[in-house]
Amino acid sequence: MIFVTYLRIRLPSIIRSLILQKKFNPRSISGMSGAPKQASVVILPRSYADDFEKFCQANSGPLPLLHRSEPGEWKLPTLSAGSDIRNDGLQYKKYEFGSCADNLTNIEGYSEQLKDMVTFYLDRNISPEEAMQKVGIPVRNKESHCNMGTYKTAVPCSTVGSFCCPLVVTMTPIPKDKLEAILRDIYLSKGVQGMPIHIGCPDLLGIEDCSKPEYGEPMTLRPGDVPVFWASEVTSLEAVRSCRSPLAFASAPGCAVVIDQKDKRIQVSHLEEVPEVHCISQNPLQYSITSSFSVQKIRELENIIARDPGNRGIKHLFTKDELLKASLSLSHARSVLITTGFPTHFSHDPPEETDGPPGAIAIAAILQALEKEVAIVVDGRAMSLHRKIIEDSVDQGVLKTTVPLLSYQGEGVGSAFMFLCKDGDPKSPRFDHLVAIERSGRAADGNYYNARKVNIKHLVDPIDDLFLAAQKIPRISSTGVGDGGNELGMGKVKTSVKRYIKNGDVIACDVEADFAVVAGVSNWGGYALACALYLLNTSNLHKHYLQKAVGSPTTSSRALAWAQALPSVLKEEKMMKILVQHQVRSGITGNVGMEVDGLPFYGTHAEMIQELIDVTTM
Repeated sequence: MIFVTYLRIRLPSIIRSLILQKKFNPRSISGMSGAPKQASVVILPRSYADDFEKFCQANSGPLPLLHRSEPGEWKLPTLSAGSDIRNDGLQYKKYEFGSCADNLTNIEGYSEQLKDMVTFYLDRNISPEEAMQKVGIPVRNKESHCNMGTYKTAVPCSTVGSFCCPLVVTMTPIPKDKLEAILRDIYLSKGVQGMPIHIGCPDLLGIEDCSKPEYGEPMTLRPGDVPVFWASEVTSLEAVRSCRSPLAFASAPGCAVVIDQKDKRIQVSHLEEVPEVHCISQNPLQYSITSSFSVQKIRELENIIARDPGNRGIKHLFTKDELLKASLSLSHARSVLITTGFPTHFSHDPPEETDGPPGAIAIAAILQALEKEVAIVVDGRAMSLHRKIIEDSVDQGVLKTTVPLLSYQGEGVGSAFMFLCKDGDPKSPRFDHLVAIERSGRAADGNYYNARKVNIKHLVDPIDDLFLAAQKIPRISSTGVGDGGNELGMGKVKTSVKRYIKNGDVIACDVEADFAVVAGVSNWGGYALACALYLLNTSNLHKHYLQKAVGSPTTSSRALAWAQALPSVLKEEKMMKILVQHQVRSGITGNVGMEVDGLPFYGTHAEMIQELIDVTTM
């Protein structure tokens, strides 16, 4: 036992010696249980050191900093006893003004220059290999005795000083049916830091061809595999290039230094925080990650809004996790287009109802707080009404700033493509998510019907065409929120609408959305989406994945802004008063009051809003 303990203590120095004698392959260390850490090395002039340290702190996913040396300190007993950074690496890259000038087996010949240079040690033990071996999946780069391929992405790291570069990643093929088990094991042993930054189509990271890595060898996807991407410390090479230092050194990919530390397991205190993986798009393939805690809360929200106060039979339209998938997809979006408007009062101008606009504004408010671009598109005849609603919402503090208001009266798919994409090019969409909430939906015969089978086509612009066009644009997803089956997007559940909803065979919307959020009242679905987005973005697991492991952590002020953007009884009361005032101005005298879908605001709706908020914030 004493001998075994001695060997473990001596293991790093023994491995270093064997590596330098070319009797041991350093790739064999990766994935070893209890193995010593490996560190990539970057050596920069003293004048660049402070900025590079801040750069690592701002991008800790790809650049987890273990140690910064003093200038001229090439021996570091506290980190690696007996080591000498000048000859510990198998290969160094020498950089001059951003260009790789040479590949060196040691840098002892630069001892004089090193006196005014600082060495940074970066952890490179973020690897899925140990977890893969636990579930019996062979590590393919080890099988083929090659370095794992790394790829430059279009994801920018946070800039600090002269350090400005893209994120570099590795890709590991993982069988789809083993994916969640592997990620859970990684999280329980390494925490958020060990999690991937993208699962799915490489093109979403700006990687055009996985068969052509920047460094190393490509891994081939087999049937049933999913491409999983991790932030790589090779990002440091791009950082060194970007700063254009007169002289710099960095360990070459696959040639890390062995240090006297072991990769410690992290104790996760809350098991409900373990990751769950959900597919949010098939074309392009895209998965998202969040915590089990967030998933549980969002499912609670979904169950709450599924109550059917009007006894319409909406339980038959309900599909589990549509709210979860819709909110995950929205969380990944950069620019969102919202539409609403269902004509009710036919003899008045505008003929709108009180269900829809409050939910649309609630979604817009949380999207603004999350710093996403958001616009609203409505019928041309209702532009003045919605402009006034937006203005009043800003004045009342419901919205942070105004929201661009658009109309669409185009004809056919060509017009829709021009509206949704720059120059009509599907590769350059202006929006990456469309949301319809309580929006009249086109039926199979081309008309638009209310619940009583009254044709209201003359009051409705062809905004459905935008959703039909989005189905042909790979990077645009869509969500429909409805409470009766005749709303835009509910085409996804039209079979059930025709079977279970009164007049469903006539009124059922024929236009599908990717996600159909069904609620007892459509506004409730909007409030639930806002709450779900808040839950996702307060999850450390989801934030790490969303930010691609780059950028600074969320500040308390930003988190407070998200909380302040949530719906509330007071905010929705203000919205209802705004809508009632506009109804009165329009000359509507019957059925005017603080109610939605015939249900009183004070009571049913206020209680629903409060219940959603309680679930979200407790």
